[in-house]
Amino acid sequence: MFVLLAFAALFAAPVWVIAVVVKVLTVVRRGRRPDRRVGLLRWGAGMAAAAGGIHLVLALGAVEMSDHESRSGTDSSPAPACRDAAPHLVEHLVGHRASYLPPSFDCVLEDGTTYPGSGGYVWLNGLVVVCVAVSALLAAGARYGTARETRVPELERAG
Repeated sequence: MFVLLAFAALFAAPVWVIAVVVKVLTVVRRGRRPDRRVGLLRWGAGMAAAAGGIHLVLALGAVEMSDHESRSGTDSSPAPACRDAAPHLVEHLVGHRASYLPPSFDCVLEDGTTYPGSGGYVWLNGLVVVCVAVSALLAAGARYGTARETRVPELERAG
């Protein structure tokens, strides 16, 4: 199921990029109204959250594909994602372990220790964290901006 969602995310990513480029171009053009700052912060928070979702779905799809490759076919043992390690590690492999939260595919050795399988899980997980943090910061900025906009007219009326 995650593989199908990952394919959908692959198609959604270019649409996301186009939307961001168009928005940046409309913001940069002359004659933009200054009262659109809060709306831009909200839009940016939503787009950062969408980017985090796309990266998470891609990571989940990659884990599921690695897990599927390790369970089917004549060339499935040791797991293809575990074969890129040093030869002394590969000869002591006894299995693998797929994790979906956080997305990872670990190769299990005879002594019970693990090492990460090949795949982009580490950097995809890092991108998800960065996107969520950026989204939270932009949302907090939008909330602060909204509170400030409602406070300024009250101060003007009082003064």
